[in-house]
Amino acid sequence: MHLDAVILARLQFALTIMFHYIFPPITIGLGVLLVVFEGLWLKTNRQVYHDILMFWIKIFAVNFAIGVATGIVMEFEFGTNWATYSRYVGDVFGSALAAEGIFAFFLESGFLSILLFGANKVSKQLHFLSTIMVCLGSIFSSVWIVIANSFQQTPAGYHLVKQTNGFIRAEITDFWAMVFNPSSMYRLNHVLLGAIIIGASLVISVSSYYLLKKIHEEFAQVSFKISLIVLTIASYTMLLSGHEQAKAVAFNQPAKLAAFEGNYHTCNTHGTRLSLFGIPNPQTMTLQYEVSIPDLLSLLVYNNFNKPVTALDAFPKSEWPPLLIPFFSYHIMVGIGMLYIALSTIGIILLKTNNLFKYRILLWVYVFLAVIGTIANQVGWIACEVGRQPWIVYGLLKTSDAVSKTVDSGQIIMSITMFGLLYLLLFFVYIYILNEKIQLGPVRNAKFERSSILDAASDLSKHGEFSLTSDDETKEVF
Repeated sequence: MHLDAVILARLQFALTIMFHYIFPPITIGLGVLLVVFEGLWLKTNRQVYHDILMFWIKIFAVNFAIGVATGIVMEFEFGTNWATYSRYVGDVFGSALAAEGIFAFFLESGFLSILLFGANKVSKQLHFLSTIMVCLGSIFSSVWIVIANSFQQTPAGYHLVKQTNGFIRAEITDFWAMVFNPSSMYRLNHVLLGAIIIGASLVISVSSYYLLKKIHEEFAQVSFKISLIVLTIASYTMLLSGHEQAKAVAFNQPAKLAAFEGNYHTCNTHGTRLSLFGIPNPQTMTLQYEVSIPDLLSLLVYNNFNKPVTALDAFPKSEWPPLLIPFFSYHIMVGIGMLYIALSTIGIILLKTNNLFKYRILLWVYVFLAVIGTIANQVGWIACEVGRQPWIVYGLLKTSDAVSKTVDSGQIIMSITMFGLLYLLLFFVYIYILNEKIQLGPVRNAKFERSSILDAASDLSKHGEFSLTSDDETKEVF
């Protein structure tokens, strides 16, 4: 029964955080692009940049709202399903979450109202400042969440205190050592780059859809080009970030990297191969159907072809992570990363030769780019979290010891069902609203800036030009 409760508690947290994590990367990535779009509008005063800005602000708002709603649930789960864990690292986790609320959430939400509703009510410069603050707020939010999670991966800046009731808890002794623990900055770079990739992917996906439908073509082409440049820079930088993070994992969590690579045996006579494909078999301790490159992992980790990378046989089997899930999720993430590099490179070449929008098959591939990127983000976190097992705090507290002692499997099943139905409803609402916004498309209403609608209507009617591009756009403006 205890084991069942552990599995169910892990399953519930996995489902809730995976659903929640659809939205923060989009808000972070879109926040960066909103700054770019508005900066270009202020610099050039081109109407198309304003149209792009106002359209994606609406999409940003939808994702922000759903992200906040789904994120609250996880904080309650720490107290219900993971009470022992919360008591153990509450001093560490609480400080990071408090910093996230003070430095990030209030910054982001405070300026969000100006971003959403202040376009016609404040100066362009103040609105741009609000866009920058919202972007920074979303980034700072991820900073503190990643720091808190990184403490679970590589604990630092703490000591263990035994309380009078015999319970042991981790308490911070050096706040900045906790913040800059051995994995936090590597992982933060990776998370932020992933978010920028997702934001750019969403813009490219919608732009490709418009181009295939031959609607809003100027809007779509400009959006596509800017986002493609951002995507290309982020994709190549992600390759470097992934390399550095993998090296950090090799030193800080060697069992995790061994699981990623299906590396069972440490061989001291030559280097370690880099696996490209295979199926881990824990019974035979082999990687079946293996496709690999000899000695390459050693070169990537140690810059030495002949130095072996630590394998699973260096650890007791009780401390091995599950093998199938980390192996496949890690390789899917890497494979999608390489696909992004290929697609962004092809896009840049076609952009340089003025052929970017000529190939409908390629545009259809770009339509699904946001979905592909979301999958990469999800499996990357799955690899990271499952690869840490059996530890919830690496080397200190095992997951099986971290669950609440008074919550049984029946209660968890009931809450999984309840939240599953609620999240399913939220997802349908999100898809409905997102589709509605995309189908409506950009609304060109910059003519109404700095004046009332009646004044604008009067001015336009004098010239016989009182018309908008569609009836739907007229409804949205009025």
